[in-house]
Amino acid sequence: METMTSSMAFQHGEPRLHGEYKVPGGKLVVVDLDLVDGRFANVSLSGDFFLEPDEALMDINRALTGLPESSTPAEISAAVSAALPADSVLFGFSADAVAVAVRRALSKASGWADHQWEVIPPSVLPTRLNVALDEVLTEQVGAGLRNPTLRFWDWEEPSVVIGSFQSFRNEVDPDGVARHGITV
Repeated sequence: METMTSSMAFQHGEPRLHGEYKVPGGKLVVVDLDLVDGRFANVSLSGDFFLEPDEALMDINRALTGLPESSTPAEISAAVSAALPADSVLFGFSADAVAVAVRRALSKASGWADHQWEVIPPSVLPTRLNVALDEVLTEQVGAGLRNPTLRFWDWEEPSVVIGSFQSFRNEVDPDGVARHGITV
């Protein structure tokens, strides 16, 4: 008998693993699976994506079934891609997105290789613009509109940046700021 507890299904006393991944600008990919002797079993892929032909969903589930728990994101993605018929079309997701959802189900989606990073090199900008860009980029990543992003700053004036939980009075000497022409 299967019961639901804390969003995890339990079968035969073992927790059913569940992973989700919202593709930036795309769809939700959900994977539920069991681990049996260190291999994926009873794999079920779902989500709000579109996939043609419909039978390709079963092909993906079969491709994941039996893979070792130690599979890398690249190996998982390759297995999914290899199992798809040549005429398959994935709308709003990819084999890589399935790999991320699987790794999240295994609680292993914490490595750099589990994400497609965007790196923005430094360009000289006013400090206020740097801070504003960081806010916009953070909101876009959080909303799933862009991939994780690492941005390097370079500013054009001497500056002190105060975090949202810091206080000007506790962090900065106003006389020193005025004397040295520092942007806060």
